[in-house]
Amino acid sequence: MKKPSVLILCTGNSCRSHMAEGILRHAAGDLFDVFSAGSKPAGYVHPLSIEVLKEIGIDISGHTSKHLNEFLERRIDTVITVCGNADQTCPVFPGQVNRHHWGFEDPPKAIRPGESELDAFRRIRDQIRLVFETYGSGFREGGSQRE
Repeated sequence: MKKPSVLILCTGNSCRSHMAEGILRHAAGDLFDVFSAGSKPAGYVHPLSIEVLKEIGIDISGHTSKHLNEFLERRIDTVITVCGNADQTCPVFPGQVNRHHWGFEDPPKAIRPGESELDAFRRIRDQIRLVFETYGSGFREGGSQRE
């Protein structure tokens, strides 16, 4: 039986969606085929996204920034948007069963007073980690049931 596919969308596909993809793949890659893409891809994966995931033992250094159109012809079971703009512009995917929106701040623009850019990436990584590890655990505990 084929694993369900999860596509994580963001606008630029440079930070949040890659962190979420790496975390979900690490936590539940045996349960899902996980991908990420953007509505307006930046063309790169932000180096701090790579760095903060490396800190928790996840390597996304081989990831590339992709346009969501690359996935329109694929079977996608679940689409998860991680930014408001992607949520509003998300197309309908053929065969799509589930859709979720879990918005997170854009790390380069989320720096709080007294916080470095790296600290902002770590904070948002931890928020993404909590949500996506919980999602994977919930699916695992639910057995073969769909969301």
